Amino acid sequence: MVSAPFAPAMPPEAPVSMPVQDLERWDADSGHRPTVRHAKPWLARAFVFGGAAGLTAYGAIQMYEVVAVSGGTTALQYVLLALFTLNFSWIALAFTGAILGFLVLLRGLKTPALPTALTTRTAVVMPVYNEATARTFAAIEAMRAEIDATGLGQAFDYFVLSDSTQGDAWIAEERAFLELRARWGDDARLYYRHRAKNHHRKAGNIGDFVSRWGAAYEQMLVLDADSLMTGPCVVHLAAAMEADPDSGIIQSLPLIINRNTLFARVQQFAARIYGPVIATGLSVWSGRDGNYWGHNAIIRTRAFAAACGLPDLPGKPPFGGHVLSHDFVEAALIRRAGWSVTMLPALPGSYEESPPSLIDVAVRDRRWAQGNLQHSRIIGAAGLKSASRQHFATGIAGYVASPLWLGQLVVGIALVLQTAYVRPEYFTSEFGLYPVWPRFDPVRALQLFGLTMGILLAPKFLGLILALIDGPVRRACGGAIRLVLSSLIEILLSALIAPIAMLIQSGSVFQILLGRDTGWNPQRRDDGSIPWSDIVRRHRWHMALGLVTGVAAFAIATSLFLWMSPTILGLVLAIPISWASGQLSLGLALKRLGLLMTPEERVPPAIAAQAGTLSRRNAEAGLDDADALAALHADPGFAHAHAAMLPEAAPRPRGVIDPDRALAQAKVVEAERIDEARTWLAPKERMALLHDRALLDRLSRLAP
Repeated sequence: MVSAPFAPAMPPEAPVSMPVQDLERWDADSGHRPTVRHAKPWLARAFVFGGAAGLTAYGAIQMYEVVAVSGGTTALQYVLLALFTLNFSWIALAFTGAILGFLVLLRGLKTPALPTALTTRTAVVMPVYNEATARTFAAIEAMRAEIDATGLGQAFDYFVLSDSTQGDAWIAEERAFLELRARWGDDARLYYRHRAKNHHRKAGNIGDFVSRWGAAYEQMLVLDADSLMTGPCVVHLAAAMEADPDSGIIQSLPLIINRNTLFARVQQFAARIYGPVIATGLSVWSGRDGNYWGHNAIIRTRAFAAACGLPDLPGKPPFGGHVLSHDFVEAALIRRAGWSVTMLPALPGSYEESPPSLIDVAVRDRRWAQGNLQHSRIIGAAGLKSASRQHFATGIAGYVASPLWLGQLVVGIALVLQTAYVRPEYFTSEFGLYPVWPRFDPVRALQLFGLTMGILLAPKFLGLILALIDGPVRRACGGAIRLVLSSLIEILLSALIAPIAMLIQSGSVFQILLGRDTGWNPQRRDDGSIPWSDIVRRHRWHMALGLVTGVAAFAIATSLFLWMSPTILGLVLAIPISWASGQLSLGLALKRLGLLMTPEERVPPAIAAQAGTLSRRNAEAGLDDADALAALHADPGFAHAHAAMLPEAAPRPRGVIDPDRALAQAKVVEAERIDEARTWLAPKERMALLHDRALLDRLSRLAP
């Protein structure tokens, strides 16, 4: 029972102007003027981009020698050369960046001492969208305890910003908020706001908070619903923002924890062992022109308000409309305005979770693909730094690479077919004593394949080397032998999954180019398998394509079949691989053997253990399982608090009827008992009722 009087769910508004940005024009004098002149990492950039360009040129020359062995090159061979060069440039850039990160980490990075004082206030904001309240409020509670333990807890306020569109989720959030605030007492500093319309989704959610309450806080720590950050990590970020008056965003490097399915543990291991190498290289060459990943980062609120009002892009989705992948764009705009965007990859204590299966990743990846390809409309915006444009280009290339790889395979097969079945052209436009055969140099081709695989796998081996020479990490991963075996398992599973992911991403890119919008579905975060029928439906065409390709390749030439065998095997096994990816039993079996272990899994961070305990306690309360209407009807005190949290309704113009509210009103008036209202009301009608004080009052008077 929630007793009256009810304290406001949000503090008094502190508005700040957040103008919509113009992507066509930019006045450099209107931005922030840095207090000091910051040097750019030109040497690191020359190493990464110059090295990648040199490797790409060498690879392209070698590929030309492979296809030009016959003394003449066909148009199809030139297409193969172009596709290979584009794909090779992508992995070459990742390789040189990883080399840079490896060299820096080899020297070691130190975390500064914990600050003893903070002079500014920070809003810790967690946007939620139809999430499990047991998990999200446990994370908030665990983080608050850790931050308070540093002795600097008074510098932080906590906000849960809901965009939930499901009535049960919304009411569960409110109940969890009220219970947690009651436990924390008079100095809770915990706030909650639900938006009636999730305009512009997460970007709009954060933008609404900044524009209405942002003036009260010097910075905000932006989380995701699966974020977890230790107290020292949060305090370090706040202190780093205070120490650098030119800083706009400081991004931490979140590590994946709490994962148990086979696929999620592979991702968890890869992120822990290989991720720091890649992230450190990116951090070094980016310098103060870094990127933002949308969460586990601290942002200067006035800089964000002045620079990050996102415009709607002309046209309809998927390329028009609101900006889907807003984080890259916000980083680019805040950098354009003169503020820096940096990363602290060596800062410990930043965590997140990951999807539990291949299909779950594919669902999320579809949204990311649309968001990244949409950046093609923004990459040419006026005033952007060259590094920001590079971040956009890298994100776009990450998805375009899949159809390019698919195209390279198709052209390669076509060339083998041409060699095997097409008669040579004896009478070409140029004089020659012999016909032009589309031949290849097999020795040079094998050498080039070895070079490509070496460059592709190098970041993994560099991360493995660092883990092997780091005693605590090596022992926490089960020792040198288990660490090496774990890396081999990760490489094998990644190789099998790669062709499936290639087809999934290629399909996403083609759908986007055809104008199909993805929408925005809540992410499935819990461990668990997917029904076999759904797996078969999703991957049957992948398996069929693998079988057809394998039979055709073997019929054409044994060498072609052997060359394509990794791709063929991954596609033929697509259904069992996808099934295995979501299996808890397989992931836990490897865990019992000490394989795919990470230091955070061997000795879980204290905050993760505490959040897990709190989450189980919250789950036992059953808030996520309760019916919203029944919860309101059973607790008049809570119903009063819910009504008090609703914003004032805008006046309805005469003649404008909301059909969902009208139907909700008709049904709740017709109903005599609460179970009838629960049965009759559709989801949208429930939401209309939950937003209307008059209908809530009518609901409260129904019989039990």
